[in-house]
Amino acid sequence: MTTLNQSEIKKSNIESAEWYFVGAVIVVVLIITTLPYAVAYLTTPPDKQYMGLVLNVPDHGQYFSWLYDLTTANLAANKLTPEANPPVFFNLLWWSLGRFNGLLGLKGYAVAYQLMRFVSIPLFLLLAYRICAWFLEDKQMRRVAFAMITFSSGFGWFLIILKYILREADPPYPLLVFGAEGNTLLCMMGYPHFIAAALYVFIFDLVLRGQVQEKLSYAVAAGCVALFFGWQHTYDLFLVYGILGSYGLLTMARDRQLPMYLVKSGVIIGLISFWPGLYSVWLTSSANPIWQEVLAQFGNVGVYTPNPFYLPALLGVSFLIALFTAIKNNPFRLQGLSNNGLFLKTWFWVNFALIYIPTDFQIHMLNGWQIPIAILATQGLFYYVLPWLESRNWRPRPNFVLAAVILVVIPTNLYLITWRVLELKRHEYPYFLYKDEVSALNWLEVNAKPDDAILSSMTVGQYIPALTGSHAFLAHWAQTVDYFTKKKMVEDFFTPEIPDTRRQEILKNCNPKYQARLAREGLEKNNPSWGEQYSCRVQYIFFGPAERELGNYQLAKSPLLEHVYTAGQVEIYKVR
Repeated sequence: MTTLNQSEIKKSNIESAEWYFVGAVIVVVLIITTLPYAVAYLTTPPDKQYMGLVLNVPDHGQYFSWLYDLTTANLAANKLTPEANPPVFFNLLWWSLGRFNGLLGLKGYAVAYQLMRFVSIPLFLLLAYRICAWFLEDKQMRRVAFAMITFSSGFGWFLIILKYILREADPPYPLLVFGAEGNTLLCMMGYPHFIAAALYVFIFDLVLRGQVQEKLSYAVAAGCVALFFGWQHTYDLFLVYGILGSYGLLTMARDRQLPMYLVKSGVIIGLISFWPGLYSVWLTSSANPIWQEVLAQFGNVGVYTPNPFYLPALLGVSFLIALFTAIKNNPFRLQGLSNNGLFLKTWFWVNFALIYIPTDFQIHMLNGWQIPIAILATQGLFYYVLPWLESRNWRPRPNFVLAAVILVVIPTNLYLITWRVLELKRHEYPYFLYKDEVSALNWLEVNAKPDDAILSSMTVGQYIPALTGSHAFLAHWAQTVDYFTKKKMVEDFFTPEIPDTRRQEILKNCNPKYQARLAREGLEKNNPSWGEQYSCRVQYIFFGPAERELGNYQLAKSPLLEHVYTAGQVEIYKVR
């Protein structure tokens, strides 16, 4: 047994030349994914400010709100909704970045965000190659699998062509083009927190190495890693527990005996790491009504895992070859499989099932799946496709195979990067704000209180918590309680034809539905302080170019408001 263990570990050793290759890829990826940011910063007009993002401002505004509060506190309130609520939320990633800001005396999120990109990208790619080396002994196969993990994308390029042929504003099924989970390069460009979260796959690496050496110290380390990442992205514990648990059961079925190492490892990992999951259940069920409302709205944007027939369009040729390989290897065969072969089969098929769990966050289960897909696709390419080509007297060179793989899997990502560069060169909302707007937000940071609610368009509102520390009236499709009602309220407020009596209702009780729920369920009676904690009253109105697009109501003439600040195109009013 000892000799076999040492042999397995030796096969996974990585030579210096391989690390040089990985390092070169990391440099290339950092340059490519930084290009949109560099173009945006370097071409910003004199009257505007680039806000440091290339994709999905509302969700990032949510994260940066947490970063703002967690710079000086250990718990954050939900500032993306006007209802006052106590600080009960914790996230280790944004707490760490907030503390980094505090340590260096930095203001804002831009530097910390780029730090996360420049740290998480190399870590993930180094780990991805390490895992490829564990499953693939051949060095050329390792490089091909690594290239697939790094650059692979789907057939979204075809949908883009179809968009122009049909002369439509958006491609059919936009999620198949712009879906980030499972697309490593897109995440490294615009969603680095997904790449940071995908480092949870290190847990699998530790368990497999511990199983070979029969050392439970690896399980302890895996439990600590699971605990660490559970406090950042609790959803990933579904994948960790589901895949490891299924691997243990299938190992028992294969060997017809209890796999004691895996049982002990599972117990150790679970006992160490289940606390973030317990906290999340408490937060969204009994901590306070605000977070129950937030969880209930996660389906507002309708972003779910595409049905299985559309997955090839999202995940591309790598997924098709991996699926072919997994089916050809007989999904039901267990006997004769090595631990690595069994784990890879388990990872692929169980993860496949978990991307369809009946929750609003099911699409997040795609994050990290690109690794077993790439490894299986590489095995299929070298064990089935290339031998078939050789049987027809065509023997491509190894470097040609690597280049061909990259050319086949990367087109959609090339489009996405080009699209972001061209889009940012337009210098439009929401990725750019006028400097007058930023100055007004700076004024609010100094003069508004943390519990004050500020009414504005969503364009500006999604930045308010992250830049002022106060509550936004309208900021996020899930975090803003009763989102669609709030959106209509904002439209009504700036529409000149709406009577002031309606505006007064909005300012004094911005969520009558939520207040009615508190009264109906007796929550305020059971806890008298909740009536004050969850009050919903607007203190400031932000009025700039984005708000004028909604309606040019003359705020200066309103008896409800008092003018307190002007900066060029922007005015701020305080509710009397």
